Amino acid sequence: MRNRSQFFRSAAFAAMGALLLTSCGGGGGGGSTPTPSPTPSPTPTPTGGLYTPPAAEALTTSDVERVLAQGIAEAQARGLPSVIAVTDRVGNVLGVFRMTGARATATTAGAPNGVNIDAQNVTFPAESGAIAKAVTGAYLSSGGNAFSTRTASQIVQEHFPPAPTTVGLESGPLFGVQFSQLPCSDLSARFGAAGGAALIGPKRSPLGLAADPGGLPLYKNGVLVGGIGVMGDGVYGSDPNILDIDNDPEEFIALAGTRGFEAPSTITADKITVDGTSLRFSDASFAGVMTSGGASFASLNGSVGSLVAVIGYANAAVTAGTAYGSEASGIRASTAAEFSNRDAFVLTDGSGTNRYPLRAGTDGATNGAPLTQAEARAVLEEAFTVMSRARAQIRRPLDSRAQVTISIVDTHGSVLGIVRSPDAPIFGTDVSLQKARTAAFFSGAQAATELGANASADIRQFVPATRTFLNDPAALTGTIAFSDRANGNLSRPYFPDGEVGRPPGPLSRPIAQFNPFSTGLQSALIIGNLGAHLGFISGASPTDTPQRCTTLPDVAAGQNRLQNGIQIFPGSVPIYRGNQLVGAIGVSGDGIDQDDMISFLGAHNGGARVGSIGNAPATLRSDRVVVTLADNRTVRLRYISCPFAPFLDTAQQNVCDGL
Repeated sequence: MRNRSQFFRSAAFAAMGALLLTSCGGGGGGGSTPTPSPTPSPTPTPTGGLYTPPAAEALTTSDVERVLAQGIAEAQARGLPSVIAVTDRVGNVLGVFRMTGARATATTAGAPNGVNIDAQNVTFPAESGAIAKAVTGAYLSSGGNAFSTRTASQIVQEHFPPAPTTVGLESGPLFGVQFSQLPCSDLSARFGAAGGAALIGPKRSPLGLAADPGGLPLYKNGVLVGGIGVMGDGVYGSDPNILDIDNDPEEFIALAGTRGFEAPSTITADKITVDGTSLRFSDASFAGVMTSGGASFASLNGSVGSLVAVIGYANAAVTAGTAYGSEASGIRASTAAEFSNRDAFVLTDGSGTNRYPLRAGTDGATNGAPLTQAEARAVLEEAFTVMSRARAQIRRPLDSRAQVTISIVDTHGSVLGIVRSPDAPIFGTDVSLQKARTAAFFSGAQAATELGANASADIRQFVPATRTFLNDPAALTGTIAFSDRANGNLSRPYFPDGEVGRPPGPLSRPIAQFNPFSTGLQSALIIGNLGAHLGFISGASPTDTPQRCTTLPDVAAGQNRLQNGIQIFPGSVPIYRGNQLVGAIGVSGDGIDQDDMISFLGAHNGGARVGSIGNAPATLRSDRVVVTLADNRTVRLRYISCPFAPFLDTAQQNVCDGL
């Protein structure tokens, strides 16, 4: 076995180790020119009349071998021995191949000022990077959009779009999404599950979502079936400049692997715009691929490398994928008893049982009027209805319906229900729960106490920093209703967002220390979990991170309020009964304004339906908070932002005004 003792070198390892002990706890732009996509297979009849579920397609073992062989051959042609991973749509790792001579490790980018205190300048097994890239390609994509790790790079950086000429613009629309699908998440399933549920998803990622080019989605007969990830150059970073076109060998290797499983050209990221900017899909094109695609896996396996086992993720074998939407995949159509919306999908345990059935709040010991099951149902069903009327931002063809995942939690962060549309991107499942829990946590009376009592001084300092910044000694004690848009305002490396020369928000790192591997409180809360998990994968530690992120105190046996980490881009609001916080709703999977609208109107319409709950009183909302800057300029925090003319069935404008 290779010596893994050097996986955590540099100051980052020292910082991770300290946190574990004290808190337990590429370049460029350009489009692709892919070969023509396969003709899509016939799609099934919609079950509920509004959405058509994806056709039942899955990667076979021969498909996985073909993808691997094509990537291996391209890596050979380029002289870059690599680690190549393939996953299915719900994150099951179907095969990991290590080529002879491939680098054993990869390293994340370091902090600009050298102060690497989060996930910066961390060295880890290369297999982890390949898997994270494959998961990202699969999770960010759907039948209406094909995104890559290059797309992810564009939308998570401190300026959008990232380029030397765009300094001063706001941060990426999905700033912070890289810290989702975390290996500690209590939502994510784990490899090796017993009881016939081995293939249920969504599975976790060893590094969260990747922003390093070299991860692409895989489609079969026009249906999303998985992703491929390549780790070969030892550098796990992001693309800081979309104005040039990279010659990235990892991306070419991944693209070669997709031959016959390419994303349909009509839905690739470069066909989708956000705020007038075209997203990026790949700087590699088939015109630049060096191989023809006829490689034989049988001839390569054992001669130029071999399949390898990855602790916590895969055996040293090729496995067939599971068809998304089937019981075995962990995501299926709901029953009439589970949701009245007949298009609704739910998470399942592989044996027919809904993993997150609708239920009443669990927080009666600390909340005198918990959410009832009927209230939770009303909010989720009304939010689903809003989604089904909404025009999508990130889907093609134009005027498609939005597709998202919706989660509701109580004040303890306990899940009271999760519902999805049939083809919502998988990443939004974990993210919608992160968003809901984040809104509930920061709006609650205990936020300052629980953060301030943390064993990590780094985490503790975010409380006084926030109070000083807001000039409010009572901040984080339940006096302000924080949406995730507001939390995002406070979590950017410039405040106001993007304005160069301004100080960072109080939940962020200073810009001199910032990169996508270090976002502030978000990364600080889970760095111990990430360090423990990478030590487990490497074989250096026999103990994996527990299935609970952050080092917050328990509010129930084995449960804290942020079990899968926090999220810092828009799409959630707290839920109130009068002036009393009772929970929160989180939405993820489409444009951030659409996510905001669905959560806000879902809470409002659900409350109107049952007559007892709703959005935060206007006097408590974060958009009543005014921050005075050093030059005496004042800036108001945000609460939500709803899109213009968002519905397909009406031309109504300003749909959130006055609510």
